[in-house]
Amino acid sequence: MTQEAEGKPARVVVADDQTVVREGIVMLLGLLPGIEVVGAAGDGEEAVALVAGLAPDVVLMDLRMPRCDGVEATRRIRAEHPGTQVVVLTTFADDELLFPALAAGARGCLTKDAGGDEIVRAVHSVLSGDAGLSPGVQRRLLERLAEAGPAPAAPPAPPDGLTARETEVLLLIAEGLSNPEIARRLHVSTATVKTHINNLFTKTGLKDRAQAVRYAYGKGLVRPPAG
Repeated sequence: MTQEAEGKPARVVVADDQTVVREGIVMLLGLLPGIEVVGAAGDGEEAVALVAGLAPDVVLMDLRMPRCDGVEATRRIRAEHPGTQVVVLTTFADDELLFPALAAGARGCLTKDAGGDEIVRAVHSVLSGDAGLSPGVQRRLLERLAEAGPAPAAPPAPPDGLTARETEVLLLIAEGLSNPEIARRLHVSTATVKTHINNLFTKTGLKDRAQAVRYAYGKGLVRPPAG
């Protein structure tokens, strides 16, 4: 059950290295319904320490701070205090640190010109398990995904109980590499390569390298060249 459902205010820590900005956000939050500011930090290190001591529900986290920036602070908070959500604060929706912060575990993002209603929605969204992204950030996220194009297909899982290394050796055999060439590519000894080959032959029932090549293509581990 969320704090909103229980009638309890969301306990919030504000982290921003600019005193005027930090105090302004704290003052604004103090006027908003359903939010209680329990602490304010001037950098990422202090934010992590406050979370450890206060266990807030949400941290409003500036991205660009000395000693420990918002990305690293977010990563540490989400790893060490998973009960605390993070909404990052950024001056611009295209801040280059935005996407690393989301990858580090931030559940929401607001630009610093967000209004009170937008902040309340973001805080309660992340507490209910949703993403709290401002419209500008959502547009930039969609643009970034469009620029990246479709995600590459996941490689097929190794068949017949092959380990990742045995599969790697199999693919290099399919490329036509000799044992010494495979050894140089993988930075191992030729004897180690032979051991991997013996193991993969035993697991797959293969007898020679020609069969190994056909097997790799047959299992979809290697695709025939186009054209």
